[in-house]
Amino acid sequence: MSSHKILVIDDSRVIQKTVKSMLPPGNFDVVEAKDGEEGFNKIRSEKPSLIMLDFLLPKKSGWEVFQEIQASPDLIKIPLVLMSGRREEVTEKIPEPFEFFEFIEKPFEKKQLIGAIKTAMAKAKKPRPVGSAAPSGTATKPAESVATGDGTALEARIAALEAEVKALKKQNQQILTFIKQKLK
Repeated sequence: MSSHKILVIDDSRVIQKTVKSMLPPGNFDVVEAKDGEEGFNKIRSEKPSLIMLDFLLPKKSGWEVFQEIQASPDLIKIPLVLMSGRREEVTEKIPEPFEFFEFIEKPFEKKQLIGAIKTAMAKAKKPRPVGSAAPSGTATKPAESVATGDGTALEARIAALEAEVKALKKQNQQILTFIKQKLK
């Protein structure tokens, strides 16, 4: 039996198969999920040793799965490798440096994948601040922390929301441009 269970949550069969083929044979049991909803259910049922999560997924985005992992004290201890073909989409939502998880840009090579897994495992062992399950910028702190003058959490959340609104406006403009082109 393999010693490590890796959950690959990616809607691309190519990425799922690539990850499986790049891992040393016999050491890893690879479990696959094709969307965020299925992936999060498998996190709960399969109890993986490592999660590889695509940031852009159908049904439930990688961002939503990431937030659910960060909000759960038992799940934040699982090493996590976020994957995306566009780093800027990840950094819009989660500011660098990535302290408690690793990021790998697609497409990747075997050496990069192995390095990302090792780094994710090391980062998952780092102690987290007491009372803060999520890294800064990913979740709001309780209201009482704002009332006591801790405006940094609120400022970080506002900045994250502003970045999200900016990205949504850009997507909206792209959709409008596409529709106008089709109507011509």
